[in-house]
Amino acid sequence: MSFEYTPPKYAQLIAELERRIDSGEYLPGSLLPSEHQLMAEFGMARPTVVKALGVLRDQGWIVTHQGKGRFVRGRPAIPTGQQIRTGRELLDRKEVQVSSRLLAAEETEAPNRIASYLGLKSKSSVLLRRSLIEHDGEPTEISSAWLPVEVAQGTALAESEELKQGLRRYVESAAGASLDHIIEHVTARNPTKEECGLLGVKGSAALLVVYAVACDATGKPWVVVESVLPGDRHELEDAYPIR
Repeated sequence: MSFEYTPPKYAQLIAELERRIDSGEYLPGSLLPSEHQLMAEFGMARPTVVKALGVLRDQGWIVTHQGKGRFVRGRPAIPTGQQIRTGRELLDRKEVQVSSRLLAAEETEAPNRIASYLGLKSKSSVLLRRSLIEHDGEPTEISSAWLPVEVAQGTALAESEELKQGLRRYVESAAGASLDHIIEHVTARNPTKEECGLLGVKGSAALLVVYAVACDATGKPWVVVESVLPGDRHELEDAYPIR
């Protein structure tokens, strides 16, 4: 069975700018076109262009000089241990800085997988924060954070207001511990009835589900972040050195 995959708009812009840098059309040290120029050329909204440029900056393709603009660096070398991973991005993402709708901030019974990741007994109570993420008006992700109730109670994590800082900062403050590492699990499955409605997909659609378990230096898990992604709107890519 064949199907046609169309990457999100920001991913298309990233790919095109990377191509232009690789081909020498945009030489190292040259000034990158402005946000407004890119918006006009590609017919994209400013948030889409800003997201693409942010990814290129984080990956080392371009550099920003305050008051001067963005400049080309060239194809980046792969830095050992410094690549931003999916789980890290989920922990550091600020709810107020993405186009999202908070769906839940409530105490609930932990699903078996979540209870296992957090080292809790079956059917233990957890605090769930869940949001629907959109890009260009299209739902692209359901993001959920699961924490032990005793960690989240009485903090901003339990309130129905968007978090102004990344989840990591709130969890570390509430737990009185520093998050040291993340263990990621990636699975694929069909959507639930609720996910079909939120993401606008059919029951036969394939979903990518990323679980990021954030632990302290002793290995104790403090929070699980779950990202549910429609398989036809995303692809996961990673790069790392061969030793």
